[in-house]
Amino acid sequence: MGDFMDRLQKVIANSGVASRRKAEELISQGKVSVNGEVITELGTKVSEKDEILVNGIAINREEKVYYLLNKPREVISSAHDEHNRKTVVDLIDEDKRIYPVGRLDYDTTGLIILTNDGELTNLLTHPSNEIDKVYVAKIKGTLTPSEIMALKKGVVIDGFKTSKSKVKVKSIDKKNDTSIVEIIIHEGKNHQVKKMFEAVNHEVLKLKRERIGFLDLTGLNSGEYRKLNHKEVSKLYEMTK
Repeated sequence: MGDFMDRLQKVIANSGVASRRKAEELISQGKVSVNGEVITELGTKVSEKDEILVNGIAINREEKVYYLLNKPREVISSAHDEHNRKTVVDLIDEDKRIYPVGRLDYDTTGLIILTNDGELTNLLTHPSNEIDKVYVAKIKGTLTPSEIMALKKGVVIDGFKTSKSKVKVKSIDKKNDTSIVEIIIHEGKNHQVKKMFEAVNHEVLKLKRERIGFLDLTGLNSGEYRKLNHKEVSKLYEMTK
């Protein structure tokens, strides 16, 4: 890579220690040193050889990696699990310390991004960035037009009103009294999709995330993953701008 120079606050944000704005505050407050010298000037250029300490602790500056995983059921969306259950990180053959961006429930399947890029993680998980997350749910019963309307306009879950969503009934199984519904949301609150359907009195029997922004599950069977290429990573950054 050679001696690549980058702005100090960006390097700190990339390491995942703090958002870029927070990094700028830390620099202004004199909490950051480069090669033993406190730096308070924003936009100071640093190279890969420079030692950067934030609050006296060296930041992690390893090469950034990005993976797309088709998460199987019964796998935990975190880097560690106190009950020693299998996690999404266990499925990926990578020595660097990666972690999932956002989460999918234990029994929810589908698309999840894993990376060691702290800045991208912050951008993607911030609700103001309105990135489409497309889910397909198998639910008990059939949605009425007024229930569909309620979901589209936003329902209250845990005292929080969901923002507008798109809802499309894909198929109805009258015999088993279930239906398949596609729902597109922007936020990612805990168990959000399940709770949204519960708010209109339908239980979610199965749930899969099929798409995040322009990324989908093409070519990935359950448990399979692939690396994102530079173009895809740049596009993710662009989407969050």
